Amino acid sequence: MLGQMSDHPLTLVHAFNRAERLFAEKTITTLTATGRERQTYGEWARRTRRLGGALDALGVAPDARVGTFAWNSARHLELYFAVPCSGRVLHTLNIRLFPEQVTYVVNHAEDEVVFVDRSLAATLLPLIADAPSVRHVVVMDDGAGEVPADDRIVDYEALIGASSAVDFHVDDENQAAAMCYTSGTTGHPKGVVYSHRSTVLHSLGVMLADTLGVSERDTILPIVPMFHANAWGLPYAAVMAGSALAFPGPRMTPVAIAELIESERVTVAAGVPTIWAAALDELDGRDLSALRAVVCGGSAVPQALSEAYERRIGQPILQAWGMTETSPVGSVCTIKSTLADLPADELARLRASQGIPMPLVEVRIVEPGTTHEVAWNGSDHGELEVVGPWIAASYYGAEGDRGSSFAEDGWLRTGDVATISPDGYIRLVDRTKDLVKSGGEWISSVELENAIMAHPAVLEAAVIAVPDERWGERPLACVVLADDHALTADDLRAFLSTRVARWWIPERIEFIDQVPRTSVGKFSKKTLRERFGAG
Repeated sequence: MLGQMSDHPLTLVHAFNRAERLFAEKTITTLTATGRERQTYGEWARRTRRLGGALDALGVAPDARVGTFAWNSARHLELYFAVPCSGRVLHTLNIRLFPEQVTYVVNHAEDEVVFVDRSLAATLLPLIADAPSVRHVVVMDDGAGEVPADDRIVDYEALIGASSAVDFHVDDENQAAAMCYTSGTTGHPKGVVYSHRSTVLHSLGVMLADTLGVSERDTILPIVPMFHANAWGLPYAAVMAGSALAFPGPRMTPVAIAELIESERVTVAAGVPTIWAAALDELDGRDLSALRAVVCGGSAVPQALSEAYERRIGQPILQAWGMTETSPVGSVCTIKSTLADLPADELARLRASQGIPMPLVEVRIVEPGTTHEVAWNGSDHGELEVVGPWIAASYYGAEGDRGSSFAEDGWLRTGDVATISPDGYIRLVDRTKDLVKSGGEWISSVELENAIMAHPAVLEAAVIAVPDERWGERPLACVVLADDHALTADDLRAFLSTRVARWWIPERIEFIDQVPRTSVGKFSKKTLRERFGAG
């Protein structure tokens, strides 16, 4: 006779209950504008249950969207669990979106209440003045800023203090737990909904030894913002594992981050390349003996940056790849045991790739606009497509987007151009919109940027396509020099002559003070094209 397994739903209630019962003594540390706050998981769990009661007291509908406009903090973590574990949907608002985009996503999601850090309240309130669905704005005290007068404002601590603790229960694992909107670099931002099931499975995925290996022994520092892509799932995975947590709050400066890593004995820290480039000098010379992983994602990591971390702090960058639609981690660049004895230069190049797919995530590269697969030979490239249990299959409230965002057979079109080696290592070549097509041949802006940033005088570089009468398009390099360094365009071209094909070398090189950023810290090539793209 065949046995049967119990039908037990995969929900975040389990992760919360587990942390509350098994890891009540573990700590959560948050930097504020004036110092730092500490609490145990036990204290956090009691507050989170009272927050669930507070949502009831505010009259928030059982399946409502609850917005947050906040930094990484223990209070934000309370919302990460109280909202979905009470059956509602957490909607993290990106504080760096353009003002009209914030208004758009609040109205599109129909948020009933928004929780905001005090330091951000003056920014938020004008943006949701025309958001009729928002009935309450709850202000959390992060130690800075003035709170404008508004009839909708409620104080967070007073609200929790007056509320009773509640039991959490979610029956349907496919119920929405959270949602996040894309950064909206083209058109309106699009909402991606994460179910309880997908969030639990993603958390288990980043706990695996051959991915990020999040465990009870870790102290996790999510520098990547909790207002975007669920902070790469690290808050959920940390709570499920029982890891200690350290949050930077509003103090996102390199020195504050470096001091937090050292003082809290952080073992895993995660951020985008621009964060790690800025923090390197501050980390140099500190006691980082506890640190086992410097996780980087959001955009391709320059090989020069990864090597600089290995050389100066003894810890190479661990690159991960993903996007809002992938919950977001889709691949991690761990080095297979069969490749560990490669020469140092080959290992450095391998570590600068996006790694191998996470378990349960399937990947392919296809000829753009088709489902014709490209060979995994490390040289032929195509558009990267993915599918899996935590990969989006549609957008919230969107119609008519499937043709541009999803293949006929349901795979997500990532917009990334990539190669995949026979060993399964993904290497991003470019974004489909950022490739330079010169004389009918493709130039990878990512690879050209890596070559430029290998020059010791170069701090940052971004390459865009500009019109050319003869070749159709040519690459233009926007270069930021390191402090106290000088470099001419001719010197840089000479440096590139031994590193890339001659026809890749840009005729036009612009030296700029800083590469502009998008709302999530990536290079804003759209801004550069607007500035320099006319020729």
